Amino acid sequence: MSLPPCPQCQSEYVYEDQANLVCPECGHEWNPADNSDDDAFVVRDSNGKVLEVGDQITLIKDLKVKGSSQPLKIGSKTTIRRIVEGKDHELDCKFAGAGEIMVTAKFVKKA
Repeated sequence: MSLPPCPQCQSEYVYEDQANLVCPECGHEWNPADNSDDDAFVVRDSNGKVLEVGDQITLIKDLKVKGSSQPLKIGSKTTIRRIVEGKDHELDCKFAGAGEIMVTAKFVKKA
C-alpha cells in the first residue's frame, strides 16, 4: 500500500487515521478524497471576515510599537498594502504618524 507524500513537507512517512492522512513530521492532516485547493493563503480578521489587499481596516486594541514610545491607538484606520504569508505579522500597512508597520490580523477588523 503506497500513500501520497505530505503536500506541505513532502515527507514519505504518511499514515492513515480514519478518513484522513497524517504527516508525523510536520503534523499536517488532510483528506485525500477532498480535491479542493487549500493552497490559497487566506487571512481573516478578528471577526472571521476575509481580508484582501486594499481593504480598509481598524485596530481593535492598542498596540505597542517596538522602538517607539507611542502605541498605535484603538480605532486607528488604514489600508492593507500587502499580505505576507509565513510570518506572524501578515498585514503590511502604513499608519499616519507611525509609518509602515506589519500587523497581526487578529488585532484588526474590516472597516
